[in-house]
Formats: sequence, structure tokens, C-alpha cells
Amino acid sequence: MAKLTQEQLLEIFNAVKKEVEPYEKGDIKARIDIQGKYDLWVEKPKGLMIMGKKRNEVAFTAVILQSSYVGFYFMPIYCSQPVKEKIAPELLKHLKGKACFHIKSTDPELMKQIKAAMKVGYEGYKKMGWI
Repeated sequence: MAKLTQEQLLEIFNAVKKEVEPYEKGDIKARIDIQGKYDLWVEKPKGLMIMGKKRNEVAFTAVILQSSYVGFYFMPIYCSQPVKEKIAPELLKHLKGKACFHIKSTDPELMKQIKAAMKVGYEGYKKMGWI
């Protein structure tokens, strides 16, 4: 596969961001929203319990334009095995490491899988009481 151009990467970034943006609501806030980087965090001033520690925030997801792919950093998959089990196997093929998917196309089926993953991740965080 030929190296993706900056324009292609930006198109992929915008397609993934489009699936992530609807979750910027309530306690979920964007910390960075610039061309090439967008991230969402759960912010709870009253705190939340994460692995026995009280925190005011937890990362939810990020979309970052890298040099040869768009990184879709999806923290619910890292925090919850039940969430990971509900992710489409085709999307899991793009998982590199614990929570980063390397996205290299705007394939409509792939975007549908990202959209479905966002819903599952949101529900997973809700179930843990983080949202």
C-alpha cells in the first residue's frame, strides 16, 4: 500500500472524529480540538473511583493524525474486558498495543464499527459509574 498523503490522512482523521464528536456532552469534554488532534476526557469534579483511587478525570478517547495512519485511542477497551469483547473483530485487527487502533482508510464499514465501538465504550463507562 502506498504511503498515505497528508490530505488522505486528514480525510481519515475527519471521518473518525465525526464518529467520536457526538460523545462530547455532559461530563465528557474535549481538551484538545485542533486540526489533527481531538481528545475527550470524562471530568467529574466530585471525583470517581478508578482502581481504588479517587480521580477527577479519566481519558475516554482521542483521534490523532500520525505520519502514516490516524490513531484512534480508545480507552474503554483498555479499562474493560467486556467492552473489548463487544468490539467488531474486523476493527480489532487494527488494534496495535492496548488501546490504539491504526486507521488507514475511510471505509464506511470501518467507520460503522468505530461508531458501534463508541456506543459500547460509552455504555461501559456508564456501567462503571464513570459517566
